[in-house]
Amino acid sequence: MDSPEGATIRNEQKNRKFLKSLIRKQPRDLLLVIGTGVSAAVAPGIPALCSWRSCIEAVLGAAEQLEVLHPGDVAEFRKKVAKERDLLVVAHDLIRKMSPRTGDTKPNFFQDCLMEVFDNLEQHIQNPVVLQSILRLMERGTMVLTTNYDNLLEIFGQQQGKPMESLDLKDKDKVLQWARGHVKYGVLHIHGLYTDPCGMVLDPSGYKDVTQDPEVMEVLQNLYRTKSFLFLGCGETLRDQIFQALFLYTVKNKVDLEHYMLVLKENEDHFFKLQADMLLHGIKVVSYGDCFQQFPEYVQDLTAQICKQRSPDADRVDSTTLLGTSCVDCAKRKLGESGTDSPKRIKESDMPTLE
Repeated sequence: MDSPEGATIRNEQKNRKFLKSLIRKQPRDLLLVIGTGVSAAVAPGIPALCSWRSCIEAVLGAAEQLEVLHPGDVAEFRKKVAKERDLLVVAHDLIRKMSPRTGDTKPNFFQDCLMEVFDNLEQHIQNPVVLQSILRLMERGTMVLTTNYDNLLEIFGQQQGKPMESLDLKDKDKVLQWARGHVKYGVLHIHGLYTDPCGMVLDPSGYKDVTQDPEVMEVLQNLYRTKSFLFLGCGETLRDQIFQALFLYTVKNKVDLEHYMLVLKENEDHFFKLQADMLLHGIKVVSYGDCFQQFPEYVQDLTAQICKQRSPDADRVDSTTLLGTSCVDCAKRKLGESGTDSPKRIKESDMPTLE
């Protein structure tokens, strides 16, 4: 039997209203931005997936167990994690500490620690509802980028028989193909992927080749101007320096755009202030509920609403539907009179459309 709390959550979800401006979007007009909240919902058994703080703490624990970092350094970094607000700086320093002293950026022991932390990810997928919803949208043309280092979406998609592909910003050709809609099941990792620590980037300086390439920047910024970004599980994404460098600080007239962010509403004053602030960036903040457990079902229901919308292509009808079967008979008689054995196929471009 359902618990009273579970029944309450389901009743609230059942009665929830969705923004019409969002659910009337075509899937191909959306671009999902996936943050740590998605990974935390899918694999709650891996604390390192939940936040930057927990990720760094897990890496330090692995470094301690593998004895690849001096105990004094481990203690010092733990103090930084507890005090430092900008955890990306701490992560960057940690990578440098665990890399060769030759100046080579290859994160030697850091890679081993990450492999230890993210070992056997596929075995930790407990609640795939959000991933199923994302794949459903991708099937219909929605693009996906993420600030996460894990590849949970790609692993799950491959299990479902989808040709998933992990991309990072250092592969210019692939990025251009993805941005132009030619990599249907591609997931762009703007920080890189844990399986390739050499490609992991924590600050914009690591992407100078990208940010100074006018062709790449124009294609990426055009996405922010022409697509509706839907932020899922992205509590800190707008403060992310790489995301800011790629989109927020480089696209003008953001107030004229229409993006969406799903957030947890823990405090009403904070929530409505965030709503007002984000409108300046062209982002509509939407609450999925007042507890994190509501997040997966909300995403599932939202996806169902979006996928219910008729595609403009669905309104294209065969000419015989409009003209009736008598015209088909008429056409056959004329073809017979002219000695033509088979009717000429009507071009789709010649077919009338319903307005």
